Amino acid sequence: MGILSDGYKKPEDIRKFTLEELYQLSDEIRSFLVESVSRTGGHLAPNLGVVELTVSLFNVFDLEKDKIIYDVGHQSYVHKILTGRKDEFGTLRQFKGLSGFPKRDESRYDAFDTGHSSTSISAALGIARARDLKGEDFDVVAVIGDGALTGGMALEAMNDVGDKKTDLIIVLNDNQMSISRNVGGISTYLSQLRADPTYEKAKKEVQDLFDRMPLGKSINRSVDRVKEGIKSMVLPDMLFENMGLTYLGPVDGHNIKEVSKILKIAKEMKGPKLVHVITKKGKGYKNSEQRPDKFHGTPPFNKSDGRPKKKGMITYSNVFGNTLTEMAKNNKNIVAVVAAMPDGTGLSGFKEIYGKRLFDVGIAEQHAMTLAAGLAAGGLKPYVALYSTFLQRAYDQLIHDVCIQKLDVTVCIDRAGIVGDDGETHQGLLDLSFLTPVPNLTIMAPKSLEELRYMMYYSEHFKGPLAIRYPRGTDEADYHFEPLKEFIPGRFEVMKEGGDGYLYATGKMVSRAVKLSEMLKEKGLSFGVVNGCFIKPVDHELIRTHLDKGLKIITLEDNMLHGGFGSMILESAMGHFMAGNILRFGFEDRFVEQGTPELLYEAYGMGYEEIMKKIIRFTGEKL
Repeated sequence: MGILSDGYKKPEDIRKFTLEELYQLSDEIRSFLVESVSRTGGHLAPNLGVVELTVSLFNVFDLEKDKIIYDVGHQSYVHKILTGRKDEFGTLRQFKGLSGFPKRDESRYDAFDTGHSSTSISAALGIARARDLKGEDFDVVAVIGDGALTGGMALEAMNDVGDKKTDLIIVLNDNQMSISRNVGGISTYLSQLRADPTYEKAKKEVQDLFDRMPLGKSINRSVDRVKEGIKSMVLPDMLFENMGLTYLGPVDGHNIKEVSKILKIAKEMKGPKLVHVITKKGKGYKNSEQRPDKFHGTPPFNKSDGRPKKKGMITYSNVFGNTLTEMAKNNKNIVAVVAAMPDGTGLSGFKEIYGKRLFDVGIAEQHAMTLAAGLAAGGLKPYVALYSTFLQRAYDQLIHDVCIQKLDVTVCIDRAGIVGDDGETHQGLLDLSFLTPVPNLTIMAPKSLEELRYMMYYSEHFKGPLAIRYPRGTDEADYHFEPLKEFIPGRFEVMKEGGDGYLYATGKMVSRAVKLSEMLKEKGLSFGVVNGCFIKPVDHELIRTHLDKGLKIITLEDNMLHGGFGSMILESAMGHFMAGNILRFGFEDRFVEQGTPELLYEAYGMGYEEIMKKIIRFTGEKL
């Protein structure tokens, strides 16, 4: 038995514990996290790093009324444990289980849903201003990492809060990392603050001196100006203070007494405050301390050595990164642009060999896209590697800065389609819907790992904006397809002929189409398979040929139905008044929750049996 399992029941209990008990509670939380996440997988290192910080927040603020907003939410597990969800951790990131991110409909203690970076200050500012307009009284705290601070949205929010002087506390959790090691001017600036305690020491000494002097109000106002002058001399480039925020720190984020003390000071002060807390990502578990990037998001692992329980496999990310590295050897114009995720996108090898030709811009997808546009305008061949869910953040730049100018930028869209356990905020089900309407943009998708390699070769000589989307993970084990090695825009690959119709599929759905074709054959129906290697432009000639023969066309895609691959096929057919023989399969107008891909296909009408039954009904056959 321990404090976590026996003595702790609800958030307000923390304020009754002694300092020694708070440290014991922290140790128990850390042990629980390692034990639980080793079984389920999840974001381990970020949460191990914020145990004492979260305990301190609960020690100072009243969670029955005060609001804490966690940026991204990778570091919210401790918050979940302390708000009554400890017993649900066995279901973490599983279908109908506990989310890996804050969810308002999961707990009243979760003030705002998060999943993407750099949003917490904006959301907290909105909640604080709603509080003020309604005449309510509670504290609002935004907890944001130094990696998320590289996102322009965070700086936009700080600019706003500093200008309007809204009463708000920003806790800057500085662990020198996002997923990979942080880069850029903000990171360098925070390093200087960590290394130079001169400002805080001088500020304290001046404050102590004036506190001992019997001064009247008018003199005190002069003293404030003197303090501001001393602050400017000691640290003239004090970014946060110059933006209108009161800077407090830096403080050791694993020292509960000191963090609680500085949070109480911030709580009593009016206006916007920034509390700078230094933490160690992965703290308390040797394997994650040594490799915090590998344990940022981890599959189930063996606690003893930290190794994944399942053996590694060749993924689409690996193939992309390895092929680009190979291409860069003979083409010095090839450069890569990534937003804080060189490892996650498969570019660690490229970075190691061609470091000067990889531009990691931090969590700044908008900047990444326009930087690539500038690189292309300067005569280089840039490849932008982004997850589908993060490409959403660079949409305007793709349209305005890349496609309008017809620049030679290749966007490599990782994690397209169902990604599984990260849930709604990370499913890559929208990229086709928002990309297909963009003029001048060609969109491709490989049916296999090998085919991605040949698409990359093709991209090297392609002129104009190009997007290649591919899924998380690897190929389905059941099939091995000969890759298409030559590509002609608007030309599909007929993989198998059919007498009743054709299954038109794109990307990873091609393997599902082959299996469905075999299942339909057992029911007496002959359906061929078409690889829609180009989503835009589609193969208008093939579509019309099949419909002219009275054949059925069934489309399959790992995307929302609205505006996706099936919509492109349907629109092509409508242009010839021949849309009646088309049936589309994709995801309906709903955000898709967490769960394994196969389970989600079943739950959302994309399972093999359900699709087969609908196809049979569509053909007029009886089951």
